[in-house]
Amino acid sequence: MNAEAPQQPVIPDEVRSVAQIIDWCAAQFEAADLYFGHGTDNARDEAAWLVANRIGYPFGEARLAEIPDAQTRAGIAQLAAERVRTRKPLAYLLNEAWFAGEAYYVDERVIVPRSPIAELILEGFAPWVDPQGVEQVLDLCTGSGCIAIACAHALPRARVDAVDISAAALEVAAINVARHGVGERVRLLEGDLFAPVADRRYDIIVSNPPYVDSAEMAARAAEYRHEPELALAAGEAGLDLAIPLIEQARAHLGEQGILVLEVGASAPALEARYPGLPFIWLDFEHGGEGVALLERATLDAYFND
Repeated sequence: MNAEAPQQPVIPDEVRSVAQIIDWCAAQFEAADLYFGHGTDNARDEAAWLVANRIGYPFGEARLAEIPDAQTRAGIAQLAAERVRTRKPLAYLLNEAWFAGEAYYVDERVIVPRSPIAELILEGFAPWVDPQGVEQVLDLCTGSGCIAIACAHALPRARVDAVDISAAALEVAAINVARHGVGERVRLLEGDLFAPVADRRYDIIVSNPPYVDSAEMAARAAEYRHEPELALAAGEAGLDLAIPLIEQARAHLGEQGILVLEVGASAPALEARYPGLPFIWLDFEHGGEGVALLERATLDAYFND
């Protein structure tokens, strides 16, 4: 005998307005004890994102009283149920992530953008550089391309090289480069770290590489297990990519160039690996940690000492 098909989720009739539907979705997420960390950090914000995507942007407080039609309600209920059943990040279910105020296409070929580096990009990397004077930027481990594209938006004179070892990730990045209309200024390159850029030098090198250590990889929440391991795992200490990045960066930085490197929770391990290297650990208004800034002169002094 065939097992009965699971009942399709239905939003109760008394739940009518957008505000009420958001509350209903949030209750489903809280009851399922989902993990948040791919664009939101709580059930209500995740529910609001899901509903906003289904009713259409722009989304604001004025729309909370709207009464969505039956088809939209059904679509919202189905998505909420899929989020609970699969524990996939909502970004993958929507094929949408937000970074530095812009929407990007994502799927399971890339991790979901969530780097606090977005805040630094929106400030044009000031006060560390003059945004108007930046002409060459390198984004290593570009993934979806969001950092490279955001740099192109924020730095009006810059040309950006975006490198990734994953051909699949670069396919996603190409979608985003086309959608954002920056194909003349953002170049996608396949290869391992600096290999595709040979002797080129840059005003800014920025990277959000894999930095999750082996213990954290083993203990990660179900949502993170939908992301490509290639974009997360970085060995026992989480430094497999950070070490060559730091040691090779100065050969690719201009005299006034800076390296911006995200290592998250692996920051203490990185400091222990390079005692005496004066990392500048950046603070972010909207949260996030483990992002270091190093100037070319600092790297030269340390490694030539």
